[in-house]
Amino acid sequence: MKPRKLQKEVRNYSDITKYSSMAFQMMAIIALGVFGGIKIDKWLHLKFPFFTIVLSLIAVILAIYYFVRDITFISHKDHDPKNN
Repeated sequence: MKPRKLQKEVRNYSDITKYSSMAFQMMAIIALGVFGGIKIDKWLHLKFPFFTIVLSLIAVILAIYYFVRDITFISHKDHDPKNN
């Protein structure tokens, strides 16, 4: 196999692992927000799931923030002339 082709394949697998790890991180943040909200609502015996809704929305915003931060870091890293 040619070195350039092998290097391209390795980079593709590296990209797949980067993005899949970001997806799992986002799922974990959202799941923790939902789980924490449910537990707080049960602990306070609330009829309306106030904390579940609020913590879920905060978790989604936080997950999107971390995703955008990671994407911009990867983008800057990929376009850095020192890495080529």
